[in-house]
Amino acid sequence: MNNIQIQIAGKDEKVECPYGASAAVLIEHFGVKRDEIAAFRVNNEIRPVETSLLVNAFVEPVLLDSPEGAMIYRRSLAFLLAVAARRVFPQRGLYVGHSLGNSYYYTFNAGDKPKPEEITALAREMENLVKENLPISFKYIAYDEALQLFNKHNQTDTALLLDQRSSPRIKVNECKEYMDIYVQPLVERTGMLTVFELMPYQDGFLLRFPGIGGGMKISPFVDEPGIFRVYSDYKKWGRIVGVRVVGELNTRIADRTIHEYIRIAEAHQARKIAEIAEQINEKIDSIRTVLIAGPSSSGKTTSAKRLSIELMVLGLKPIAISLDDYYVGTAQTPKDEKGEPDYECLEALDLPFLNEQLVDLYRGKEVTLPVYEFKTGSRKESGGKKIRLDKQNILIIEGIHGLNDALTPSIERSTKFKIYVSALTQLNLDDHNRIPTSDNRLLRRMVRDSQFRGMQAAGTIKMWPKVQAGERKHIFPFQNTADATLNSALDYELSVFKYFADPLLRAVKPSMHEYAEAVRLLSFLENFAPIQPQYVPGTSILREFIGNSEFKY
Repeated sequence: MNNIQIQIAGKDEKVECPYGASAAVLIEHFGVKRDEIAAFRVNNEIRPVETSLLVNAFVEPVLLDSPEGAMIYRRSLAFLLAVAARRVFPQRGLYVGHSLGNSYYYTFNAGDKPKPEEITALAREMENLVKENLPISFKYIAYDEALQLFNKHNQTDTALLLDQRSSPRIKVNECKEYMDIYVQPLVERTGMLTVFELMPYQDGFLLRFPGIGGGMKISPFVDEPGIFRVYSDYKKWGRIVGVRVVGELNTRIADRTIHEYIRIAEAHQARKIAEIAEQINEKIDSIRTVLIAGPSSSGKTTSAKRLSIELMVLGLKPIAISLDDYYVGTAQTPKDEKGEPDYECLEALDLPFLNEQLVDLYRGKEVTLPVYEFKTGSRKESGGKKIRLDKQNILIIEGIHGLNDALTPSIERSTKFKIYVSALTQLNLDDHNRIPTSDNRLLRRMVRDSQFRGMQAAGTIKMWPKVQAGERKHIFPFQNTADATLNSALDYELSVFKYFADPLLRAVKPSMHEYAEAVRLLSFLENFAPIQPQYVPGTSILREFIGNSEFKY
């Protein structure tokens, strides 16, 4: 039997082990306990702890308290809940909904509200599974066997997902005779999943878990009623139009009814934008400024343009102001903990100058808007557009700090209408494997960076954690202060982004640290049938990312 050479992360020497040995045999070389390891990074691909080593490799552990480890922990908890539900309620399926803070929202498939004692029974069964410390393994089964298995156990959404697969074998996770389609690595044993909570909420319950970077503890619950309401509305709409899960979307593509669905999805979103415009118009006697904010790649710019059109339909005359033009300049921008310019912090903007101009506009004065030159990293105080607020005018300001009243302390709150925009997809892979909204936005950002900024996928992936950290600090804490929430997600968009993102992700090579994320996203996109970009309307929010929009940016 041939031996292979393993380079241990953080050490100079190599370890020799037999071909096909489990990666778990390397644990003693890392100086950490086995129950602290969620998975291994093998040649920059994240794999389960018991994965077989087949080639010479660089190996490092993925710890539970790392961002990747935290996501593995969450997926593993969701799997544990599915196992418990099968044992406690074998005839009642669970359906995972959206995320709510550090929680996932669940309901019973039949629509009946769970009783407190039923939630308690599920939590007790999860605790029993943790005490049993059962192995969570992975294996391959034949395609036909997988199809029969999922149909037999009423996992029809999962069976439908296999229509997009053409592999003769299907990878599954298994625990206590329960099998589920393999999406990503899970922890190796149920005994590692000690920190969780089930909490009644609305018509279902929340599976609560530790946040990223906060250690293995559950933070106090912070309700997000506005976000929940938008999610719930879109979930109901998804059920009405018959596209709740990816398999149903793929069926639309296969039977060539996707064009009709695209028109319906776009019209539904347009209606939501029009409803927000009507809310603003109802308060036009007091509202002078509309502030739009949201996380990266949520479609804020196009949303602002489409909102402006709807406001003009109502007889108003919007004037757009870009916060980018109020940057203090590279030389004055505060530094982050690494000594690099922090362009996302509030202090990167010239707040006194912005508020001075807003007060002047409120008083009926004419102001000259500044122009920021990104090439020079400085601002021009002259040469910009001259504007004045008349009775029918309304300001529209779009930027990441729009919901934070510290951005505009000089103008009264009653004169501001704040809109939170995010891509809150209601689509699931199947009944208990959800699609993270951050994945939706990452793919948007990746495609846009390639189309308009000349950045490769690896570059987008590399900077994404920093973007997310900025969102957690500057955007998410203020989302509950919004007067309206706009969901910019279109449930057909991931099939469009597959067309663009697939070749970009395949250009990320195993020698790159970003390869693990590229592999994960490629595996995720395999579940989607592609949609050609020519079917996307010219005014769609998606055109902000794929190009050929009817709007100018």
